[in-house]
Amino acid sequence: MNKLVLFLFLFFICPYCVAEIIQDDVANELPKAVMQPYVYEKYNFESTEKVPIQVKIIKEIKSEFDIYEGQFIDFKVIKDVVYKDRVIAKSGDIITARVSVIITPGMNGIPASIIFKDFCMDGAPKSRFINSYEVFGQDRSLLVFPLKCALTILPPSGSLTNFIMGGHAKLNKKKTITIYYYPDWE
Repeated sequence: MNKLVLFLFLFFICPYCVAEIIQDDVANELPKAVMQPYVYEKYNFESTEKVPIQVKIIKEIKSEFDIYEGQFIDFKVIKDVVYKDRVIAKSGDIITARVSVIITPGMNGIPASIIFKDFCMDGAPKSRFINSYEVFGQDRSLLVFPLKCALTILPPSGSLTNFIMGGHAKLNKKKTITIYYYPDWE
């Protein structure tokens, strides 16, 4: 009985006696100005009518290590975009996007990835553009997994295929990407 009381005392009472509030000095020193996300106040996404806009990147991205998350990337419109006798974008207009997520290449051939978000253009609301666009590297997992299965008969050699890395995410000036503009959205 005495051991049970001692156990209950140590288990329930002692942890609460040493608890204290710790202030994070580094977090308190950081600037308070943070970019606020865009909030859709008036939204009506019933219309599914979309207008494709073909763009090319202005400055080439050779790998995911050339950019950083939060960086703004400029794209140039290739040809005029007209919807119901109204010009939405002219050839040479600049559309800006923010790099949202960068995923580095992984083992077993998993490719790198770059996700662009928050497309915007002068004179057009941000809410009318497609939400995101993703660029992938070369997926080598389709080569790795069959090779791994074939090499399992030789015990350590199948595990060596784990070190095959996926491809880097690239975006060159020649590649045309299509983003969508929804003219009826608010």
